Amino acid sequence: MKIALFPGTFDPLTLGHLDLIKRGSALFDQLAVAVMTNESKKPLFTVDERVAQVKEAVSGLANVSVITAQGLTVDLMNKIGADYLMRGLRNTEDFRYERDISAMNNYLDDQCETVFFLAKPEYQHLSSSLLKEVTAAGGDISAYLPANINTALKKRLEERQLMQVKESNEKTR
Repeated sequence: MKIALFPGTFDPLTLGHLDLIKRGSALFDQLAVAVMTNESKKPLFTVDERVAQVKEAVSGLANVSVITAQGLTVDLMNKIGADYLMRGLRNTEDFRYERDISAMNNYLDDQCETVFFLAKPEYQHLSSSLLKEVTAAGGDISAYLPANINTALKKRLEERQLMQVKESNEKTR
């Protein structure tokens, strides 16, 4: 059985991510999407919120599961019995970054095989960070997000803006 792991922060999950998940689910018998914690990023959503969002977005894919974990990716792969690590590449910067991670993962576990998927042209410019920035500035990025996540993103950013206004008002009193 071919089992793959697709880890990421998915804050938020984009249609680019979802496209990779669909393509991976067609190639592998089982695909585990791992919602990971990355301390260098400041997530907008909690891990539990992201897991729920991703589960809803992939609900029609019978061989896809959504999990969460911390620590080394190779340890998670061994825990779930995955032989393949699935990664997406949008550009040359992604390639350089992912190549180095692949080499380190292979050093840590020589059984770890990384499979790279090239992003489709319509998604190559997307990043979760860019989409959050555009939404926060009032832009409509609904064409790049699953509907459930677009709604959640707008709501969270509105909540943050309200909180900032309240904090500003408190400081001026």
